[in-house]
Amino acid sequence: MKNLFLCMTIVLMFGTSVLAVEPAGTAPKAPAPAIGASGAQPSAAQQAPAGTVTAAGPAAAVKAAAPAPAVPTKLKTNRVLTIGMFLAIICVTLGIVVWASRTTKSAADFYTAGGGITGFQNGWAIAGDYLSAATFLGITGLISIAGMDGFMYAVGPLVTFVTILLVIAEPCRNAGKYTMGDILSFRSSPKVVRGFAAVSTVAVSVFYLLAQMVGAGKLMQVLLDIPFRASVIGVGVLIVVYVVFGGMKATTWVQIIKAGLLMSCGVFMSVMILVKVGMNPIRFFAEIASSVPIQDHVRMLLKHPLAEPGFDYGQRFLEPGLFLKNPIDQISLGIAWLLGAAGLPHIMMRFFTVPDAKSARKSVIVAMFLIGFFFIMTTILGFGASIYLTPQTLMSVDKGGNMSALLLAQYLGGGAGSVTGDLFLAFVCAVAFTTILAVVSGLVLASSAAISHDIYVNIIKDGHAEQHDQVRVARITSLVVGIVAIILGIAAEKENIVHLVALAFAVAASGNFPVILLSLFWKRFNTAGIVSGLTVGAVTAIGLVMVSPNMTYPKKIAADAKKIVTTLEKKQAEGVVLAEKDLKMLEKSRADYEKNKDGTSMLGLDAPLFPLKNPGIVSVPFGFLAAIFGCLLFRERRAEEMFNEVYVRQNTGLGIAKASDH
Repeated sequence: MKNLFLCMTIVLMFGTSVLAVEPAGTAPKAPAPAIGASGAQPSAAQQAPAGTVTAAGPAAAVKAAAPAPAVPTKLKTNRVLTIGMFLAIICVTLGIVVWASRTTKSAADFYTAGGGITGFQNGWAIAGDYLSAATFLGITGLISIAGMDGFMYAVGPLVTFVTILLVIAEPCRNAGKYTMGDILSFRSSPKVVRGFAAVSTVAVSVFYLLAQMVGAGKLMQVLLDIPFRASVIGVGVLIVVYVVFGGMKATTWVQIIKAGLLMSCGVFMSVMILVKVGMNPIRFFAEIASSVPIQDHVRMLLKHPLAEPGFDYGQRFLEPGLFLKNPIDQISLGIAWLLGAAGLPHIMMRFFTVPDAKSARKSVIVAMFLIGFFFIMTTILGFGASIYLTPQTLMSVDKGGNMSALLLAQYLGGGAGSVTGDLFLAFVCAVAFTTILAVVSGLVLASSAAISHDIYVNIIKDGHAEQHDQVRVARITSLVVGIVAIILGIAAEKENIVHLVALAFAVAASGNFPVILLSLFWKRFNTAGIVSGLTVGAVTAIGLVMVSPNMTYPKKIAADAKKIVTTLEKKQAEGVVLAEKDLKMLEKSRADYEKNKDGTSMLGLDAPLFPLKNPGIVSVPFGFLAAIFGCLLFRERRAEEMFNEVYVRQNTGLGIAKASDH
């Protein structure tokens, strides 16, 4: 029956892909404007004399403003090659599911692969679980249009693994079993704590999951012109199959394969870029600083109509501050990065898959090396895209630069229309697709484990459930979570989901991390502290994000549009004949003003009440303070008496389950 279901899934996915192929003579549909790209052309920087500086004055700026060729606005993929790559990935991963399903018999097999994953394998799996499509495409794109600030985004997630290595990995492996609830409930009121822990786990996972599902739908819509809903459903069906039948073992190997493909892709592209500059990093950064398009782009970001004499715009691209302009917001973001990953349930769950604490530490070190190495490569890819594709071309495709890595792959392969260019693009698209599958699988598994193990087994059944019942409920829960993810992904098609990733990290850092840390290392910590810390930390983080600049404020949009309308109408009143693009901008701004002038945010606000995009600097201290005051107000003798047992267990591993043979 399992094999029949898997075969039907393959046929379903193949049929979806075939139906997505345009019949001959049919005009292609326009892709969603949120993500789109086209083949790239050699940068103007390659044609400009080396050392040209826009700061030479207005005359130089005019000279540099030569008529540019029309920039493409759509990423042209070879549909046959791209679909073929996707199907190959699907077939390989489904083969892993079939293999894993034959050895997934117990709850330990389903949740943690029986604890039989080696430290080296788990390190690769953690890297695969952590490096999402947003990391690969988003950070590369941010570096390509914002320069060094994008690199700051890349460094932040790496630092968080130092926290995990020193504080979380070994104690969690020794003190836990399957979920965060196992760690927190050991010396507290188990049913109450498991309930709150499950809710927090599901909340964080859903925030992260929703962003991944919407991103998957948009990406497939652009790359293959498959309707958004069909894309989300296809990804959701695959994820359900992976988790329901393969459990943690299948999820682990999908993540390992994804990490291997992603690293191989990054290495190959980085080497190709460095070869262009003779493997000389000094020359690489010199070309960035001397690129005329990059200098013009920086001048636009700084809102300098004419180049200021003596100002080195190319060097400015290699300095921070073009994107992250508020130091307090940067500190707040750093706090969320530093502590957030240590509280992400799907990352924490990976430490239960190894046989002992030594393997847990080794897995973190391997993951740190892989993730750090990959972020170095994203820096090369991002700056390489700026040099050879120009920021102007990248932003004409997508304002956030999210298609930079894909455009760069096509360019390095030989350009749009070439066999090698289309083949390499198809491969990178397949890698991005695998990235989504791996991350979403981990999120679904973490959510289903919290519901089935914490709520069903330990709250409803009071810890007395047969192994086959536990596995059955876990699979049913995974199916339900997958269906809910599909429904929410479809419902959020037109929503701004960028803030959801920040929200997931903020909730994890503000609620989960404080209670895990205090539960492991503070003797007086108890049930009241856990409940108050989880509740206050999560509510504070969510509340601040809902009233922050991350949300959409129509009246602010209207005010910005009004400024453009006023400026352009003033030019017309002075007798200036507006260019065609200015006339279109005027028309669009008038429409935006009329549409948004009376609107409010989701909570009915005209403007943000909280000035920062990242709430960590406020919500994390609130989470810690709530947890501390909660346990001080309500003392619990049992929690204090059991601390010595927890302390010995988390440091020695006494009492943990032995690994299964694989």
